[in-house]
Amino acid sequence: MEQFVNLSYIAASILFVFGIKMLGNAATARKGNLLSSVGMGLAVLVTLVDSDLSYALIIGALAAGSIIGFIAAKRVQMTGMPELVALFNGFGGLASLLVGAAEYQREHAAINGNLLGKVAEAAGIESVDTFTAAVIVLAILIGGITFTGSMYAWGKLSGKLGGRALTFPGQKAFNALLALGIITTGVIFAIDPTGSLAYPMLIAVIVLSLLLGIFAVMPIGGGDMPVVISLLNSCSGLAACAAGFVIQNNVLIVAGCLVGASGLILTVIMCKAMNRTLVNVLFSGFGATAQASGAASTGELKPISVDDAYYILEAAKNVIFIPGYGMAVAQAQHAVKELGSILEENGCEVRFAIHPVAGRMPGHMNVLLAEADVPYEQLVEMDDVNPTIEMVDVAIVIGANDVVNPAAADDPSSPIYGMPIIQAHKAKTAFCLKRGKGAGFSGLENALFTAPNSRMIYGDAKATVTGLVAQFKDA
Repeated sequence: MEQFVNLSYIAASILFVFGIKMLGNAATARKGNLLSSVGMGLAVLVTLVDSDLSYALIIGALAAGSIIGFIAAKRVQMTGMPELVALFNGFGGLASLLVGAAEYQREHAAINGNLLGKVAEAAGIESVDTFTAAVIVLAILIGGITFTGSMYAWGKLSGKLGGRALTFPGQKAFNALLALGIITTGVIFAIDPTGSLAYPMLIAVIVLSLLLGIFAVMPIGGGDMPVVISLLNSCSGLAACAAGFVIQNNVLIVAGCLVGASGLILTVIMCKAMNRTLVNVLFSGFGATAQASGAASTGELKPISVDDAYYILEAAKNVIFIPGYGMAVAQAQHAVKELGSILEENGCEVRFAIHPVAGRMPGHMNVLLAEADVPYEQLVEMDDVNPTIEMVDVAIVIGANDVVNPAAADDPSSPIYGMPIIQAHKAKTAFCLKRGKGAGFSGLENALFTAPNSRMIYGDAKATVTGLVAQFKDA
C-alpha cells in the first residue's frame, strides 16, 4: 500500500509539472489547468484511501468548498479577479497555519493524561521532536503572514482600505521587532516543544505572524500590488510545503515547492520589469509620498472626440492597443477585440502591447484579452514593441498609467525613474482613454497625457471603443 501511495504521489507530481508548463502558453493553458486539477484530485483520493479520516467529513468539506468556489468563480467580475487571487493566497496560508497548529495539538496530546492523550498513545503517536516543532513554526509563520498580508492586499485592491501606502515613524524598526519576536518565541518553542512554555510560545508565534502580515503589506502602495500578489502566492506555496513536512506528506511538499518556486520566479521577473529590487518594493513605502515626488506636469491636456478619433484610425496602417486596469474596470475587452478586428479588415496591422505589471495582478491583461478571444499571436511584449514604436500610427492606451509614463525615462526626480515602459509617447499619435483627469492607482501624474502627440478621449472606455466601432460600421 505504501508503494502504491508513493507511486500515485509521483504521478500527481508529474501532472503538476506538466500542468504548470502548459500554463505558459495561452493555447494550452486550459488543458494545463485541467491536468493540474486531475493531479490534485488523484493526490486527495489516494490520501483518503491511505488514512483513517472520516469520509463523510472530508466529502462534506469538499462539497462545501466546491459550491463556494463555483459560485465565487461565476459571480466575480474580471475587475475583481486580483482580489479573488489575494483571497485564494490568504486562505491557502490560513490552511497551512491551521494544519501546523492542529498537528502539534494532536501529537502533544500523546504526553498528556487526558482522553486525547490515551487515544494518541494507543495509536502509537510519539511526542513532538525538535525538527517537527521547527517545521510547525515555519508553517505557522509563513501561513500567518500570508493570510493577514493577503487580506490586507485584498482590502487595498478592492478599495476598502485605499490604495495608498501607509507609513508611520519607526515602522521598519517595529516590523523588525515583530520578526525578532517570532524568531525568539519560535526557537524557544522548538527547543522544548513539550515544556510548560511551549503553548504560550506557540500562541505568541501565531499572533506575531498575523500582525507581521498586516504591517508588512501596509507600507506597500497600490502600484506595487501585482508584485505583492505574486510574492504572497509564493508564500502560500512555501507554507504548504512546510505543512507537508509537518504531516509527512510527499505530494504536499512537492506541490508547495512548485508553487513557491514559480511564484518567486514571477516576482523577480516583475521586479525586473519595474527596474526595482524586491527589497525596494517591500520597504520603500512607494506611493505614500509619490504624488509629491517628481516634476509637476506643465503641459496641456488635449481632448478629442470619438468622431475625430475615428478619422485618424480610419487612415492608420499600424495600431497598438496598450491595456491597463481601466480596461478591466470598463469591461471593454470584447469591444476592443471587435475594434481590432474591424481595423484589420480595414488593412491595418493590429497588436496588443502587454507590460509585465499592467493591471493589479500578474497576467491580468492576458486573462482579459484571452477571455475576449484575442489571438495569442497579436499579444506582444514591451521589448518587442518599443524598437519599432516610432512607426506606429496610433497607440491606444486604455486605462494604463505608470507603464506608459515617460517620466520613467526622462525625469530623474520621479519615483518610477528607470522603470522600463511601453514608449507610447514615441508613436505618431497616442489616444489615451480615461474616465477623468485624476492620477492613476499609484498616485503619479502621467506625463504622456500632456505629450504633444497625445489626445485624451474622456469617458467610459467601453462606451468610447463601442462608439468607434459604430463609426466604422456606419461608414
